Amino acid sequence: MNCNCDRCKNQLCASKVPIFSNLNNEELLEIVNMTGHNNYSKGENIFLEGDEAETLYLINEGKIKLYKYTKDGKQQILHILSEGDFFGELNLFKNSQYGFSAEAIGSSKICTLTKDKMKSIILSKPEIGIKILEVVGDRLSKVESLAQHLATNDVESRLAYLLVDMMESYGKKTAKGIEIELPISREDMSNYTGVARETISRKLKKFEEEGYIKLVGTKKVIILEEEVLRDLI
Repeated sequence: MNCNCDRCKNQLCASKVPIFSNLNNEELLEIVNMTGHNNYSKGENIFLEGDEAETLYLINEGKIKLYKYTKDGKQQILHILSEGDFFGELNLFKNSQYGFSAEAIGSSKICTLTKDKMKSIILSKPEIGIKILEVVGDRLSKVESLAQHLATNDVESRLAYLLVDMMESYGKKTAKGIEIELPISREDMSNYTGVARETISRKLKKFEEEGYIKLVGTKKVIILEEEVLRDLI
């Protein structure tokens, strides 16, 4: 069975989301028929912190960053999400506002489920609710780890943490090393680590000179010494 929505390219977009992985095609189609579909351009906000929270967002294509602004007005990235991920789950069960903002890093296709429709799905398939809680737990753990690393003044530790995080999410093993197509710009790397953009570029160059990584343009990094980077964290 296929989705009738041409934005999903005749595929069941819900099938890309791990929380729906145990559903059969008929059940997936039922969910897809409940969803809305939106396209976002690079740099376009999906919602802003403080907006009314009424929707679960499923990433069909593209990458999304979730972020907050610090007290001094600087952007702090919390998560980088890609195809198959979802967000907005923390506000499904109560009337509240989003505690962060969401922005498309590149051209993205998003499927949406309203709070009421998601509740009905969870009531009929409780295992989906359990999977959502598992993801929430993983993300909270990751934010705690990020906060811990931001508390240190060790710039190299922060950068190593970011590179390992990107490696675990997007890295591909090659004969040369673990290749990462970076999903974020140098500016976003700065916003993720709380380190000035110029310092990020300087430290990346230093890591390359010391043989930990190899830089390929501005969008690709090859990890040469994974364990060394982990030891820096």
